[in-house]
Amino acid sequence: MQIILISDRLGKARTLTISARLLVLSAASLVAVAGALAAALYSAGIHLALELRLPAVRQLLAETEQRENERARQFLQQNLNAMAIKLGEMQAQLLRLDALGERLSALTGVLPQDFRFSDPFGMGGAQASAIAPQDLTLPQLAQRVAAVSRDVEQRTDLLSTLDAQLFLNTVNQKLLPTMLPVQAHFNASSFGMRIDPISGQHAMHEGIDFIADAGTPVVAAAGGVVQFAGYHPQYGYVIDLDHSNDLVTRYAHLSKMLVEEGALVHRGRKIGEVGNSGRSTGPHLHFEVRLKGAAQNPARFLLASKQKSPRVPSEVASAR
Repeated sequence: MQIILISDRLGKARTLTISARLLVLSAASLVAVAGALAAALYSAGIHLALELRLPAVRQLLAETEQRENERARQFLQQNLNAMAIKLGEMQAQLLRLDALGERLSALTGVLPQDFRFSDPFGMGGAQASAIAPQDLTLPQLAQRVAAVSRDVEQRTDLLSTLDAQLFLNTVNQKLLPTMLPVQAHFNASSFGMRIDPISGQHAMHEGIDFIADAGTPVVAAAGGVVQFAGYHPQYGYVIDLDHSNDLVTRYAHLSKMLVEEGALVHRGRKIGEVGNSGRSTGPHLHFEVRLKGAAQNPARFLLASKQKSPRVPSEVASAR
């Protein structure tokens, strides 16, 4: 934009060039000055009206302040209601955790009442018509949140206890000789007093005998460490597995041993083969369970298994 200045005092005409940027800045400055003057006039008018105590202005200001306060209150209450809804959802999750805790307690042996808290499992019902529902206040919501936080910590501790107990039960189950050591349809001799097949005398039989062909795989009835693997004059080739807690299983009259002393053996691992070594009248597996050195009835452990295959022989069941 160009402006040409013509004057009698000037010998010639002069030209002023105004850029678009300068024009915009000038216009913005004028607008800012005008806004500042308007705000100043408005503020001065308000102060003057207050000094003159004009009722209309005071009422307008009071109504404006009331509307702003009501808007802020509604906004705060809406947020409180949203938080209260989330709090209700958290309480429902806690109820489901309680139900889960009771089901898990049945698996761990923990008393179910330890997981029954004061809150009921079901919540609902119609509202009382005589009492109108009320919104939660901020202090009330804070109290509820603190209570739920304490409940969450309590449930977490109890469920952690259940988790540890389940792990312990799983470990103990793997260390108990509840798995059949050999696939056999019946046992030839049960635990207890019997007529010795070699001497013909009445003697104690400290295990159970499973009739099986020579070379039939023999597996560990539970996980453990090989305590002994070698030859015994009466047991022949024999393997003793230590399952901790002074519990030992014995696999005797083997034809072949596939583990060495000190080896860690997992439940179900093949450790040898059925044979006729030692004091024996034919191929079979002599299986013992000893607790603190004392012979126990292996059938009590084998019958505790819930396995469906291989099936526990009926003769073992009758030896209970």
